[in-house]
Amino acid sequence: MDSLQPPLSLLARGTLSTVIPWARQHGTPVIVYSPMASGLLTGDFAKRAQSLDADDWRRKSPAFTEPELSRSLDLVERLRPLAARLGVSMPALTVAWTLAQPGVTGAIVGARRPDQVDGWAGAQTLALDAAALSEFDAAIAASGAGTDEPPAPPARMQRD
Repeated sequence: MDSLQPPLSLLARGTLSTVIPWARQHGTPVIVYSPMASGLLTGDFAKRAQSLDADDWRRKSPAFTEPELSRSLDLVERLRPLAARLGVSMPALTVAWTLAQPGVTGAIVGARRPDQVDGWAGAQTLALDAAALSEFDAAIAASGAGTDEPPAPPARMQRD
C-alpha cells in the first residue's frame, strides 16, 4: 500500500484511533483530506452559513445544521485566541493541527480562489507544541464539537 487517505479534521477525529495508528504500525503514509471540514473551520463560515444556495449539499448535512453547526462555530471561536497568539489564520491553525497528529504525513487542502491558499499556506511550517495541542483538546471538550467516532465505511461500488 502506497498511502492511505482518510478524512481528518477537528470535527472528524475518528481516524486518529483507527486508521492512522494502523498505518503507523505498518509504515504506511497517511495523507488526510478535508482538514477544514468543507469550510466549517475556516473562521469565515458563520457569515456564509445563511447565504448558502438552496441546493448546496451542506444545507442537508448534519455537520452544517443545528445543533452541530453551533458547536462547530463555538469551537472556531474558542480557537481564535490561539491563532492570534501564534500569528496565523484559522485555516493555517486547523490544517497545522492535522499535520501535528502522529502518523499524518500530509494534508489535502482545497481552495476555490488563490487568496484562500494564502490563508493556509503557512500550516506546514507551524509547529504546535504540547501546550497548544492541549488548548485544542480543551476547546474541543468545551464546545462539544465533532466526533471521535470512526467514519462510516464507504458504500460498496455496485456494478451494472
